[in-house]
Amino acid sequence: MCLLLAPPGAIGHLRRIATKIPNEVVALARRQHRNVTRAQLLALGLSSEGIDRRLRGRLLHREHLGVYAVGTPATTPIEKAAAAVLACGDQAALSYGSALALWGFARRWPDPPHITAPTDRRPSKVVVHTAKTLTRADVRVHMGVRTTTLARALLDSARDTPITRAVNDALRSPFLTKSQLADVCARNPNHPGTTLLIPFLDLTSGPTRSEFEDAFPDFCRTFDLPVPTMNVIVCGYEVDAYFPEHGVIVELDGWAFHRDRATFESDRNRDADTLAAGLVTVRITWVRMTTNPQHEADRLRAILARRRPT
Repeated sequence: MCLLLAPPGAIGHLRRIATKIPNEVVALARRQHRNVTRAQLLALGLSSEGIDRRLRGRLLHREHLGVYAVGTPATTPIEKAAAAVLACGDQAALSYGSALALWGFARRWPDPPHITAPTDRRPSKVVVHTAKTLTRADVRVHMGVRTTTLARALLDSARDTPITRAVNDALRSPFLTKSQLADVCARNPNHPGTTLLIPFLDLTSGPTRSEFEDAFPDFCRTFDLPVPTMNVIVCGYEVDAYFPEHGVIVELDGWAFHRDRATFESDRNRDADTLAAGLVTVRITWVRMTTNPQHEADRLRAILARRRPT
């Protein structure tokens, strides 16, 4: 007998109802985050009377019209999201910020869930987006939930999320490539998110890893410094920022990433290797760059000037 993935406290209840819910229903609900549709229950042999009896007995719990949670009401964000997708039909997909949350690139789950579907069935407590441009290329099943791809989720959410950080984090994951981002932009030239994503397609730098790395190129532009290449391999190491014409590496030191001895030793070993190759490393901290930016910019400008090719 398989048990459903359930919130704390629900497992015991599921054991008690296991003999009253057919095994096939339990198995299906487990794959759908404890949710089943009325059509699925009928296809598995339950009668309408049997469904209604289990609703009265609180073995099934109505989440949306024709969608039920098995055992206990849906409680976790992913359970509620999976129920919302089922409520919107076979061609519906989790989307926008809800899709970003499912893929792991949003700090919190939107409430209510956001769904994209060909038509709006208007289930309660769900935000439905209708989109004729959504194709098979834009949809995946991730963690058991039909959802838009990460590229499409970024496109849809570009105006409502810190897009620089989201795209860079996504490009460092196994779920997004620059070619996938280019594809979704090319197929949706009139989408309002496309203009916000296109700049990421032309970058020669690698994806950044922090808000500090996001801010450093803007800092250079503000103070009329050359704009560095970010996160590239130099002498076998991935460096934070590199001024290739000057042979200058800038490491953006955040305390959270440099406070253990192993990292301390590794950083100094890298500095020595790159210095042996004729490159200098400048270490800049967030505090220095934000509290006295003019001084930091003047000092970096002087270093670059001394290293400028003649």
